[in-house]
Amino acid sequence: MSIELELQIASTAKTLPHPAQIREWVSLALWQRAETAELTIRIVDEEESAELNWQYRSKGGPTNVLSFPYEVPPGVVSRMLGDIVICAPIVEAEANQFNKPLLAHWAHMVIHGLLHLLGYSHEIDEDANAMESLETELLIKLGFPPPYGDTFAS
Repeated sequence: MSIELELQIASTAKTLPHPAQIREWVSLALWQRAETAELTIRIVDEEESAELNWQYRSKGGPTNVLSFPYEVPPGVVSRMLGDIVICAPIVEAEANQFNKPLLAHWAHMVIHGLLHLLGYSHEIDEDANAMESLETELLIKLGFPPPYGDTFAS
């Protein structure tokens, strides 16, 4: 598997995962799903997250993760999956709020965003169940607790 990952740190947060951890999470999520891939993960603070959330989703305030899948033009072959934007302060606040280990929540946000780049969705219940099941499976493989509680829908 060949992965080209650009990691952009545009956050002042002090509790960020190590780039090697992020690469491990990306590799696991892509394993048997993409032979080659290019993507960018940008870690931001609330202001940039809120601006992007408003510009692309018409929703006010910052959010934990945004995914921007690359739309390949017809007839073009591309390894580009797209971009993921993760808001560090929101990830930390959610981990504290839901009593989750911070690193586990970071892994979840990276995997969640990447699955969106791969076409997974949670807009309807059936799709949400499939996506949540896969997220849970991947996080357990990484040694983290299930992100949605002790059990998940299959």
